[in-house]
Amino acid sequence: MATRGLIVRYTSLLHQSRGGILQCNARRNASAIAVPTSTASENIDHDVTREASVPNPDPPANSPTAAQLSEHTPYMVATYVRPPPMMVKGEGCYIWDAENRQYLDFTAGIAVNALGHCDPEMAKLLYQQAGTLIHTSNLYHNPWTGELSKLIITKTRSAGAMHTASKVFVCNSGSEANEAAIKFARKVGKTRTPSGTQHEILSFHGSFHGRTMGALSATPNPKYQQPFAPMIPGFKYATYNDETSINELITGKTCGVIIEPIQGEGGVNVATPSFLQALRTRCNEVGAVLIYDEIQCGLARTGQLWAHQILPKSAHPDILTTAKALGNGFPIGAAIVNEDVAKCIVTGDHGTTFGGNPLACRLAHYVFSRLSDPELQSAVQAKEHIFRRHFTRLQQKYPRHVTEVRGRGLLLGLQLATDPTPIVTAARERGLLVITCGTNTLRFVPPLVISEQEIDAGCGILEQAMDVVFGDGGEEVQGTKGQQEMAPRGR
Repeated sequence: MATRGLIVRYTSLLHQSRGGILQCNARRNASAIAVPTSTASENIDHDVTREASVPNPDPPANSPTAAQLSEHTPYMVATYVRPPPMMVKGEGCYIWDAENRQYLDFTAGIAVNALGHCDPEMAKLLYQQAGTLIHTSNLYHNPWTGELSKLIITKTRSAGAMHTASKVFVCNSGSEANEAAIKFARKVGKTRTPSGTQHEILSFHGSFHGRTMGALSATPNPKYQQPFAPMIPGFKYATYNDETSINELITGKTCGVIIEPIQGEGGVNVATPSFLQALRTRCNEVGAVLIYDEIQCGLARTGQLWAHQILPKSAHPDILTTAKALGNGFPIGAAIVNEDVAKCIVTGDHGTTFGGNPLACRLAHYVFSRLSDPELQSAVQAKEHIFRRHFTRLQQKYPRHVTEVRGRGLLLGLQLATDPTPIVTAARERGLLVITCGTNTLRFVPPLVISEQEIDAGCGILEQAMDVVFGDGGEEVQGTKGQQEMAPRGR
């Protein structure tokens, strides 16, 4: 009902400004367009120039969307730099803005909407459960927390992943899942060494584990950490995929090691199997807990239920964290632990007010069931090949600009030689949403249900955007300054 109200409101705004929009459309065919200056009337001419030059232009400064943003922005904390469109409706792999522009979505809400936007069955379950029971708190039992936990453990083990998976802590986000994992590792260390000497956590450069203080302390990026320094003591940082440093950095003082099997925000960097095995071996030697953060790379994103399940059992983790796709847009996260970790956690050690509520858990039960389907996972692997075919062609067409293709499944990255923000802008104004990560990396995390035709169409738009930005004599596209750096995943 809230979304319907927004659409009605914006439709009303469009009708109110219909005269201006018709004038704008009429002027698109003008053969001579004035060079923009600082005057108000000439700024409108500049908006017309933009609308005439691209098929899906960003809302101009005199649009109903801009009017709404001017009304809303003073009341919002400025934690993100956002492009001009305001999204109001989604269906499948498409999303529409307040002015009814349609976009093919290669972002899936930053790897969240794995089943696409507004999955019909999920919408039905949301309605049913919202009319039955939404929240009880963890002071009481509800059936769906237990059903979800049981499903996660049984499906994880039957898939060949985390063979020691035993119990689940359900929370509200990826940051909360990683906070729980860090606390659990500290508790294991304190249980094994009551003096508290085994308390250090090791994480890796290029990682992103969240923005709450524990998760942030495990995210060694000065841009994120410095405004809130000092960090929580006891965190150390290593180089991703550097096996030579493991024995020196993981010692008897180490209670936990946290790593993404595929770094999402860091640039779609894939850990080598030998590196993950070396971490597991060293953690065993010193009694440290090994944590795999699969918040972005898990839940069928790589074409397997979990990214690490291609590894032998000897490299499996003690704790596995998840969120993002688990709720397909509804907030939920979870930390999966083995029995050795679970037995160290007692009543009162950790908790959550909203985590495990029946509404979130019922939705996640449905989503997890869908994502654990081997047919869906096999289709993801096939779609990876389609993307790679397009990316190889783009790399051959622009060898100086596209330097590498990375990733697995539908978590893929195109490494560019320069800032990709202009390409993001050019693609958006042609009807395709893409995002960035790392340093000059385009990231592709579309809904897992995307079709071959949609992949082909989106990659065609991407090529048009690259033609504009990289081609000789092409139109120059200026992206929003800082957009690349200010669009990390929201945990």
